[in-house]
Amino acid sequence: MNFSYNFLQSFFLKKLPKPEKLAELLILHSFEVEEVKRVGDDFVLDIGVLPNRAADCFSHMGIAKECSVLTGFDFQLPKTQFKEGKGLKIGDFISIEVKDKTACLRYFARAVSGVKIGPSPKWLKDRLNSCGLRPINNIVDITNYVMLETGQPLHAFDGDKIEGKKIIVRFARSKEKIVTLDEQKFDLDSDVLVITDEKNPVAIAGIKGGKIPEIDAKTKNLIIESANFNPAIIRKASRKLGLKTDASLRFEHGFDPNMASFAADRVVLLIQKLAGGKIAKGSVDIYPDKVLPKTLRMDLNYLNSMLGKNIPEGVVKVILRKLGFQIVKEEKKSRSLFVKVPTIRQDVTIQEDVIEEIGRVFGYDKIDPVFPLSSAVPPKNNLDIFWQELTKDIMKEAGFCEVYNYSFFGQEEAELLKSQKGQLIEVKNPLSSEQKYLRLSLLPNLLKDVERNINYTKNIRIFELGKIFRKPKEEKLMLAGLMVAESFYHVKGVVDHLLEGLGVVGAWYDEYKPTPEDSGASMWYPKKCAEIKIGDQEIGFLGEISPKIVSALGFKENIVSFDIDFEKLSRFVSEEKEYRPISRFPATIRDIAILVPRTVKVDDVLNKINEVKEELVVDVDLFDTYEGEELPKGKKNLAFHIIYQAKNRTLKSEEVDKTQNKIIKTLEENPGWQIRK
Repeated sequence: MNFSYNFLQSFFLKKLPKPEKLAELLILHSFEVEEVKRVGDDFVLDIGVLPNRAADCFSHMGIAKECSVLTGFDFQLPKTQFKEGKGLKIGDFISIEVKDKTACLRYFARAVSGVKIGPSPKWLKDRLNSCGLRPINNIVDITNYVMLETGQPLHAFDGDKIEGKKIIVRFARSKEKIVTLDEQKFDLDSDVLVITDEKNPVAIAGIKGGKIPEIDAKTKNLIIESANFNPAIIRKASRKLGLKTDASLRFEHGFDPNMASFAADRVVLLIQKLAGGKIAKGSVDIYPDKVLPKTLRMDLNYLNSMLGKNIPEGVVKVILRKLGFQIVKEEKKSRSLFVKVPTIRQDVTIQEDVIEEIGRVFGYDKIDPVFPLSSAVPPKNNLDIFWQELTKDIMKEAGFCEVYNYSFFGQEEAELLKSQKGQLIEVKNPLSSEQKYLRLSLLPNLLKDVERNINYTKNIRIFELGKIFRKPKEEKLMLAGLMVAESFYHVKGVVDHLLEGLGVVGAWYDEYKPTPEDSGASMWYPKKCAEIKIGDQEIGFLGEISPKIVSALGFKENIVSFDIDFEKLSRFVSEEKEYRPISRFPATIRDIAILVPRTVKVDDVLNKINEVKEELVVDVDLFDTYEGEELPKGKKNLAFHIIYQAKNRTLKSEEVDKTQNKIIKTLEENPGWQIRK
């Protein structure tokens, strides 16, 4: 915003510092000065005013007050005293009605009779030109000048052109029209606040005057409007009409309603001096909710602590008085000051705002930077987040990519979970048909992810950690993952790796027996699925997705998956680790192939091997399973690697043979189990 140096100088008896020096002072105290340039006999300072200072610093008077604080020069208010004409009353010229007092916070008006319209004096034209405004005539120029001076927008109507000598402030009616001073035509509606007479709109409130009561060479009687409007209403109307003006800029940011009467008095005084005429006695002032000064308590100890500098109490008081803040009370014991804040400083609402002003004026450059004095206490570990992040890390290490899906799915996904249809929660206002329900399981959306990506890559390993929702009010955190073109044993290995990484002990796999209550019961291939258990607690499922679903989605490859109740799993996790040094001695591997009935589970065989409790056996791995015509009916072949290793020596063949034979003997104790040689 442009500010005239000569205009600023008019508020002081002493000579201000040179424009460049003045700019440096403003910059040092939290203002931005973009440019200082010469315009004729004047200098223009382009000052960036922050939005919170619009109420006082969108005016030369506000910036001049800042200059007064920074230079120590005495600031003098513009004169507003005038003589009222005898025998003239405001009621003879105008009456005012405000329909909506929340839209118009204050409406102040004065009347002047017998003015002479003409050009403005050179000093007034020069100051308007310096600030980027075009001089028009003495009356219009005076209202613009006082707006630049005080920040209060004003408007002058030709009183003889106001129908019924009445001004009404109301919202426009639908399809109401107005032609503005610059000949623009606007269609109005109920979002636009207007100033009207008894017949037509005569101005768009807070934005622009209308053509009908325009000031011209024949104008004799004036009505001076000085109002304050709701910023939100002016902003909305300005955007709707696409009309930005100097007045709307100020009204949109909001400013002090108490400035209205001061600015109007300043206008009529200048009109009396430059255009003659008589000022009618009295004014119309509709001001239902007066804005009064706030009183804030400021703790001097807190001030010094916050700024990191012990500023003497006397210096604080001087700064407050310079800023126009009144000290109304002092408390010696608590070292507190009670400060009355002028209404024009609408940005100062709490104690910290006052402290900021003191620091700004005192000078941040005088406050030495110091390190904060506080103990660095690490935050308490959030175990829920810790285990979730660790789980994600383990899955990523296993070659999985994490996905984030919406917490909704549609009818197609719901059909995959027919057995749980009664638990579906329908969304009242879904964004689309594909987001009709809150999800019951993570798996349907993961299958959709595979469907979208299968044409680009076959190596898909994805997982998601997220919430599912069930009637009536169940919300549960789940962990699910999918692998394409992998086997049951691959996904089992992933789950084993996950449980081991989370420090879970006692995990095992049980035969899957589908029931309607199972999570995703209709999605699994019953013959290749298992329950994941810890002790006697079921925490989830793993296995192949049903061939019917895989075929329906158009996949040629089989899909294996796991679906784990993460909240249940979290009860069994542990950070405790047992350290076992790696043996320096070589391991020996022996294989065992065993023929068992098809109903026998792999875990049954593993448990039998572990019954031997030989220290030399460090690991047992299933590496092959076979069912074919070559085998006896109802039988299957399971092949295991048995790994032998000692901690303190290299094993001899005889030792390994002895333990291997012991394991074989134990396995053959079961009827129908046969070791293949």
